[in-house]
Amino acid sequence: MDLAVRIEHWPLERPFTISRGTKTEAVVVTVELRHGGCSGRGEAVPYARYGETPEGVAAAIEAMRPALKNGLDRAVLQTAMPPGAARNALDCAYWDFEAKQNGCRAYQLAALATPKPLVTAYTVSLDHSDAMADAAARAAKMPLLKVKLGGGPEDVERIAAVRRAAPKAELIVDANEGWADRDLERNLTACAQAGVSLIEQPLPEGRDLALKQIERPIPICADESVHDRASLDALSGKYDAINIKLDKAGGLTEALALAMEAERRGLGIMVGCMVATSLAMAPAMLVAQRARIVDLDGPLLLAKDRAHGLRYEGSLAYPPEPALWG
Repeated sequence: MDLAVRIEHWPLERPFTISRGTKTEAVVVTVELRHGGCSGRGEAVPYARYGETPEGVAAAIEAMRPALKNGLDRAVLQTAMPPGAARNALDCAYWDFEAKQNGCRAYQLAALATPKPLVTAYTVSLDHSDAMADAAARAAKMPLLKVKLGGGPEDVERIAAVRRAAPKAELIVDANEGWADRDLERNLTACAQAGVSLIEQPLPEGRDLALKQIERPIPICADESVHDRASLDALSGKYDAINIKLDKAGGLTEALALAMEAERRGLGIMVGCMVATSLAMAPAMLVAQRARIVDLDGPLLLAKDRAHGLRYEGSLAYPPEPALWG
């Protein structure tokens, strides 16, 4: 199996801010596998929160070149590399390659039903309340808005301002580990008053015991606290749902297994993304078919998506065409 690895930079249409900082571009690592006239592609986003860098992820993939030459397959890949962005890029490239090699679609390889268009959230990034209200007003016709919080006492006014600007939209909140125990009651009350239907990762991973000790008026979704199936035991009593991201899980293979195990445990499913191109969203669309909340708007934040990108019509995201992936 031949391997090509690239680091790519995709400018954003406007700066994107969460509790951990602001970005103006998406930096992704892409993989292409080639053998016998077939090729498959995958894309991953290195995440500094987990100590990943573009160069480090690219190097981890390059280190697999000898194993690929010796016939490494997707099944063995799951134990040959740890979960994370590097394995995600390779895993998704394998799915694309295998689909093309077998003359079928990736969802057929996974024994899944034909994927359908899905409503995806549109993200309102963290800012002052007036700016967030303006952004929400521009997106008010979207049925599902994801509101970034996690910036201190102003969160109460931020979520109220967004609700006033988008009175009909369903709201979900993502605090990106930005709250403290002392913020919980105040912020949960403000979110409940705004009719928020889900809150992602309010407290830092590993410092979230308070979620087990308080009444949760709104379902709480684990994001940074869940990666793969090995993460699930630690969520008991604290979380009601999980946000599955392929970069955390280490690829589509583990993400599908994670979704099944989470459902078995009674956890709700959300499927999310990093800011990336449609090549990263395409495999996630297969997991998203079983999700209550879908947040795959990454390409909508870019100044320009890659060729054959996902089709978005308003809030609807359509499954990928074979020219893109799978």
